Amino acid sequence: MSFRVTVLGAGSIGCYVGGRLAAAGAEVTFVGRPRILDELNTHGLRLTDLDGKNVTVEPTAFRTATEPTGEADLVLITVKSAGTATAAAELAGVLAPGTVVLSLQNGIGNDAVIREILPTCVVLPGMVMFNVVHRGEGRFHRGTAGTVDIADDPVLTRFTGVFARSGLGFKRHADLLSIQWAKLLLNLNNPINALSGRPLREELGSRDYRRCLALAQREALAAMAAARIRPARLTPMPPELMARLLTAPDGVFRRVAGRVLAIDPVARSSMADDLAAGRATEIPWLCGEIVSLGAMVGIPTPVNQKLIELVTAAENGDRRTWSGAELLAQLEDAVCDDAANEG
Repeated sequence: MSFRVTVLGAGSIGCYVGGRLAAAGAEVTFVGRPRILDELNTHGLRLTDLDGKNVTVEPTAFRTATEPTGEADLVLITVKSAGTATAAAELAGVLAPGTVVLSLQNGIGNDAVIREILPTCVVLPGMVMFNVVHRGEGRFHRGTAGTVDIADDPVLTRFTGVFARSGLGFKRHADLLSIQWAKLLLNLNNPINALSGRPLREELGSRDYRRCLALAQREALAAMAAARIRPARLTPMPPELMARLLTAPDGVFRRVAGRVLAIDPVARSSMADDLAAGRATEIPWLCGEIVSLGAMVGIPTPVNQKLIELVTAAENGDRRTWSGAELLAQLEDAVCDDAANEG
């Protein structure tokens, strides 16, 4: 049975996931900006990954639109978190009651925003656990391992087959919230990668950048512990131990956690792409989430606050490439200043 799938937010993630579903036989409509839609209509889609897979989807195998219609069995919302309410509002009054809407977005709580605007739909949170690089001319490359993870619900059963055929890796979870918090911990590397100006594998292969990430993660873990939030284990070892391992010398880190560096050499964070394109980033939904949680439970979060300030400055035109040592010094100074103010 074929399903009608609307991808609202035809960016890197939306085009890759939607393209794989189209190749598996779904009737996919991409909704996005005219620039990207023109690219898809001209070149179609060529979807590759670090494992050597190469999938071509001709322009005749999908549809494009600048606005969503009600002709959908499944809607994938893949816009940036700042656009969640707007995207949901575009669907209001258009979708039939009972339509399944998946929020495949970074951050915590996007599904609640969507559910409030679309109360008659079945709104479920999800996570795309891999990185996608847009290489132009309809080419989208998955640069890291990962799956599409969804909060479990009986309505998902009818879509299991098409996701299986797509090869995306479709996982259903009784408790997705713990996975969202764990993914947020990993995504705290996004601002560090964006400020470094380096590909992910190169950045994570450098101890000073990893020490920056460890500082951000330790703050986050302290705030989560105070709020009684237990993030899931997504890496070879528990989050608390991984945060400590990040500070190990490069050789030790590669031996113990080599899977973390199983990343395509060209892969960069989505935040790096946003800064390069002059777009607003998702920093309020990443480090900002930790700062808000820390304020709620009385845990200081100067490192995440400093990352917000540095990324915001870059968004406003103060662009520079930070070495690992320079960025680490900024974050350590932020910790010292906060401790002095507290004293």
